[in-house]
Formats: sequence, structure tokens, C-alpha cells
Amino acid sequence: MTSPPPPPARRTLRRVDETSAGGLILDRLGAGSSAALIGRLDRRGRLLWSLPKGHVEPGETEPETAVREVAEETGVQGRVVGKLGVIDFWFVADGRRVHKTVHHFLLVAADPVGGLALSDEDVEVSEVAWVPLAEVGAQLAYADERRLLARVPDLLADTA
Repeated sequence: MTSPPPPPARRTLRRVDETSAGGLILDRLGAGSSAALIGRLDRRGRLLWSLPKGHVEPGETEPETAVREVAEETGVQGRVVGKLGVIDFWFVADGRRVHKTVHHFLLVAADPVGGLALSDEDVEVSEVAWVPLAEVGAQLAYADERRLLARVPDLLADTA
């Protein structure tokens, strides 16, 4: 009787740290506001709604990245109202073990009169929609992003 072949050698994955920023952008401050969410198709073709976000570029601060990424992915220019929180997670891609840290901010549209038209021109975005703030939690696909919504009332109260 022959013995089974030895298990294949484990390949060590290179660790990479990535930092992104983005956030929840509101059409206005106060009651009855809506938030712009982005929809992306997953590998199975399902549309998953999330907060816009992207990589921090060299020389950029996290709030600057949040403003830029929100504008690129939704078409709406915003200004930062406050910090919602940080989400970090791990995943494997392209033979790398990636530790991703995402800084999320609450933003408000900078020009609510003329600048609320949404755009899904970004190639990574399938759809963009205004969602009433009260319904955002039910729409978001990721629990970590839903947890960030708990900070919204306090940040809005600070702006009143």
C-alpha cells in the first residue's frame, strides 16, 4: 500500500495595507433628507447597495478623499459634516492578503439647488439612487456600513 502524497506547500501571501475614504452624502441637513447610495454588481450579478468610497491618493487627506470619491461615484459635490467611523477588514485578491481600512464621513451636498443630479458614470458603479435617510439601513448590503448610521443623529444635532 502506498502512502498518500504530501500536502502541497502552503504559499505565503504578501500582506498589503490599503486605505480608503468615503461616506454618506445627504441632499440637505434636517428632517426629510435623503442619502445617495451606489449599487455595484457582485460576482453573482446581484446589485448590492453601499456607501461610495475609494483609495486615498498620495498627498490627500481622508476627508478630501471622501469628498472626491463621493463626487466621482455619485456625481454630487459635497462637504464634510463630521466623521461617521472606520471599518477595517481583510480579504485575499491577486495573490495578496489585503488589510483594508475605510474612513467614513457624513457629507451634505454643497450646492443643493443645482447639484443634486446623480451620475453613475464611474465604471465601478452600476446604479446611484437617492434613498430617504430613514430607509438607508434597510437598503445597505453591509452590516458594518449599517452600524455607522448610529452616528448620524448626533452629527446632525451638532450642526443644528
